[in-house]
Amino acid sequence: MAVVGVPVLLYVVLAAPPIVMALALIILAGVGAMELQQCVSGAKRAELAGLGTLWAGLTVSWYYNTPERISVLFLVGAVFFFGYAIFRGGEVKFHQIMAGLFGSIAIGYSFSAFLRLEASGVHRAYLLLPFILSFACDTFAFFAGLTLGKHKLAPKVSPKKTVEGSVGGLAGNVVCGLLFVLVMERFFGGCAIGYGPMAALALLCGVVAQIGDLSFSLIKREFGVKDYGRLFLAHGGVLDRFDSVLFVAPVIEIIFSFLK
Repeated sequence: MAVVGVPVLLYVVLAAPPIVMALALIILAGVGAMELQQCVSGAKRAELAGLGTLWAGLTVSWYYNTPERISVLFLVGAVFFFGYAIFRGGEVKFHQIMAGLFGSIAIGYSFSAFLRLEASGVHRAYLLLPFILSFACDTFAFFAGLTLGKHKLAPKVSPKKTVEGSVGGLAGNVVCGLLFVLVMERFFGGCAIGYGPMAALALLCGVVAQIGDLSFSLIKREFGVKDYGRLFLAHGGVLDRFDSVLFVAPVIEIIFSFLK
């Protein structure tokens, strides 16, 4: 899967026209919202999953076209979800409404962070940072936990994660962040963030990435689901692969907004 996925990711982020990147983000957000609603509601509420999918895609596309009026979409979305629940006369439960709102608004907002970063005028290589500072943390945490792990980090949420793995993930994030700065300075004429600030950003994103991973694991455990989906075959669905990215991308976007 990585043999195909990594080149596609690099093309979409670095070389594809902005509209292609926007369409990819719309699809990912829509599928993620559908996965969350199916996790919470099962097959019984397919109409809610469809509504969440539509609204998540609209959130990303709205940010692409008219970001200054995104609050209108959020308000209309809340009216739609609660209006549907009222129409169904109590069949739709509050946690299902919240899954719909969170799935459509929060997931759509997180994926649209890439569009806001791109629109800010930074080099498109910086759009790789949310992936680097998420996947690096996950990868280093896995191997550190596998070789050194002894103390459970959050056993009731994710039994296999360890404190040692968490520390390894943070260290790996810092290393990969510093390598990113080195590459930008060597081959792209400089980096918008220095080595020291990057180390701090990588640590922050490592903490946020692990919170994102554990947050979506918490939801799966509560509803007895192993994977959110099968889009990436044995690697699960959008929320299984991009749970950390969804938390890290807006953080990086916000940090970079202060660097202008």
